[in-house]
Amino acid sequence: MNAKKRIVIIGATSGIAEACARLWVQDQAVDLTLVGRDALKTEAVAADLRVRSQASTVTVMAVDFLAEDKIKETVDLLCLKQPVDIVLIAHGTLPDQFAAQKDSALCKQTLEINAISPVLFAEVFVGHMEKANHGTLGIIGSVAGDRGRKSNYIYGAAKGLVARYAQGLQHRLASSNVKVVLIKPGPTDTPMTASLKFQGLKVAPLEEVAKKIVKAMSAGQAEAYVPWKWKIIMRVIQHLPSFIFARLNI
Repeated sequence: MNAKKRIVIIGATSGIAEACARLWVQDQAVDLTLVGRDALKTEAVAADLRVRSQASTVTVMAVDFLAEDKIKETVDLLCLKQPVDIVLIAHGTLPDQFAAQKDSALCKQTLEINAISPVLFAEVFVGHMEKANHGTLGIIGSVAGDRGRKSNYIYGAAKGLVARYAQGLQHRLASSNVKVVLIKPGPTDTPMTASLKFQGLKVAPLEEVAKKIVKAMSAGQAEAYVPWKWKIIMRVIQHLPSFIFARLNI
């Protein structure tokens, strides 16, 4: 009998992470570990998943996402007994740009939770995966990281860091069996984007985005825009001449 696939989700209470977890337990019985900042909220997600797949093993861990020593301790513990097959790093926040411009503490927190923290988690996981020569790591960036725009450049800068980091990991691991998947969602229908919906911005259905993420990770795809149309949109934005771009209210 084959051992259950080992999956770890960092930031398991995010809308995208929870939707991906439901797809994974729906597909087969898995050994799933949910890592979150709030133990009670993470346990609520776990309880729902246990009902959906009684054959799966779902455990919860709580950790301070900004404490590098706790991050390393948590990842080392998860990888101690046997290799992890899939890791999805999905945590983040979407602050109001204007508020982050005015509040240095909020600006720092935005950069730390959206960029530094995911990188610290990924680096420790990849160290273990590289030794085992096995595993797939997915890290959620954003289309916001493709070009700095006045509407969200602090958040975008954090996601731009994640993108360059993921590309460097892919280069480092090119000759191994370890896969790194950089996921770039556009605006998605989650609690984090509630303010965008209120402003009338069209957002992608959560289930559709989750299906594309799970598929991309299964294929070990280097980069996945979800939905795919954002690849075209962002290529256009990236290549606009500066004198045109400067006039846009985006």
